Amino acid sequence: MKQCHTFMGSIKREEPPFALCPHGDREPTAVASSVLQNGRAGLQRLLAAALCVLTTLSTSGAEEQSESLRRDRFKNGDATLLAFAPIASAVRNSIVKVDLNGNTVALAAVIGPGGLAITKASEIKPGKLTCWLAGGKEVGAELILMDETNDVALLRVDASGLKPIEWAAGQTFVGQWGVTPGIESVAQAVGIISVPPRKILPPRALVGVELDQAASTAKVVRVMGGMGAEKAGIKPGDSIVKINGKTVENSQAMMGMLRGFREGQAVDLAVRRDEELIQMNIVLMSPKPDPSERRFDRQSVMNRLGGKLSARAEGFDMAIQHDTVLQPWQCGGPLMNLDGKAIGLNIARAGRVASYALPSELVKQIIQDLTGRAQIPFNTHKNIKVRK
Repeated sequence: MKQCHTFMGSIKREEPPFALCPHGDREPTAVASSVLQNGRAGLQRLLAAALCVLTTLSTSGAEEQSESLRRDRFKNGDATLLAFAPIASAVRNSIVKVDLNGNTVALAAVIGPGGLAITKASEIKPGKLTCWLAGGKEVGAELILMDETNDVALLRVDASGLKPIEWAAGQTFVGQWGVTPGIESVAQAVGIISVPPRKILPPRALVGVELDQAASTAKVVRVMGGMGAEKAGIKPGDSIVKINGKTVENSQAMMGMLRGFREGQAVDLAVRRDEELIQMNIVLMSPKPDPSERRFDRQSVMNRLGGKLSARAEGFDMAIQHDTVLQPWQCGGPLMNLDGKAIGLNIARAGRVASYALPSELVKQIIQDLTGRAQIPFNTHKNIKVRK
């Protein structure tokens, strides 16, 4: 009988720890459930065993079918996801699925008793907000506050018995596994950390002027039609001398000062026109792409291969990049390591094989900020005061 040896022992290939139930649901068998009861050590042993079985079966399958790998052995295939079932099962009561007007828009991570949870803010719009629990029950939910900078929303879910997610401490490493669980007993998707945490700049947002690059000041030579500068009344010949109270040295400095702003944000400009100093408030806008530019179209199409991207996929203080292929609605929930702790909060599907997660340390800071602004004692979330 073939044996699969690991540093944790050996298991028989004929005794996989997972199986499909008669109704087609992917559930751990009694063997898996028994090991899960032994805590983290049992979780790690079971996961190692499951991965070993998967590797062995894949090798066996290759002998029988040399032309191509079976689809269920792909990264997001059923057999692969089943190997990570112990992690998904252990945290399914720490996650809710968020619906808006009857349509699923995101996942959310439970952060404390009293139904407090965080999710992806840009998916939460006016309408009827509900959440689905691991047991299949739909309950009401309420938006409390948003952190627009990092696209995180604080919710209150009308449910008891939810368990706060446990956030990992320490560094995240390139090459480690990232598991995206949901309210099911099997992982939604898995991937590998591909880029360490870094700042993700937003798409470039503009005032809507063309500057004289040869001038010693930020002097306007042309005003772009339909942009914020035109609406605010800026004219050719004006010089922009301050942005939000900070002195603008020249055109290059102005471009750098505006780089961190997102479309829709407003800036206060001090504009010199002859001898007059005029104060203006201008909403920044992103230029619309030119359909005639084939390079843009090709890049856009290539980036969307494999599925729809998140509506907001850029502009985060810090993000981990991983190659998990997420659907936009699968964002908003935790990204787990193999120890069953959350290393981040999935915040965007950004490309064909690129998803972003806010690192756990940043997430904990956001939680402290949101609960503080909402006047919620972080250790006692039962009585939530909503700030209108």
